[in-house]
Amino acid sequence: MSGQVAIGEAPMGEAPGAEAIERIAREAIARLPAEFAAHLGDVVLIVEDYADDETLAALGIDHPLDLTGLYHGRPVGEKSSMDSGGLPDRIHLYRRAILDEWIETGVRLDDLVVHVTIHEIGHHFGLSDEDMHALEDAVGEAAP
Repeated sequence: MSGQVAIGEAPMGEAPGAEAIERIAREAIARLPAEFAAHLGDVVLIVEDYADDETLAALGIDHPLDLTGLYHGRPVGEKSSMDSGGLPDRIHLYRRAILDEWIETGVRLDDLVVHVTIHEIGHHFGLSDEDMHALEDAVGEAAP
């Protein structure tokens, strides 16, 4: 995957920044099958260092490094034409938690970012874990 280029651009010893994480995530989104990509136009991708305290408390998570990503919104199948006026659906990727998992597991960073991104996209579509894995495989097969 092309995430290695983004990582290699960082000066020696410097952790990949939000821009590198976002670039990897957007590359994964660009490889989604058309039937999924067509329903992501209004979803906002946000890369932050950590989830805020309110989000962690609402999810019952004690430590910010325990949350790598989060989908905020209503799954596509639960939306109605009466929905309006709210915030757009959002996918949050939490950079420091992703980097921590990357270091702990030894998984390639680009693979991990793709995994977290696809998992959160899966929540947008109300997919099962099995369907999320199939979607992740499809994105991986579409990689250059």
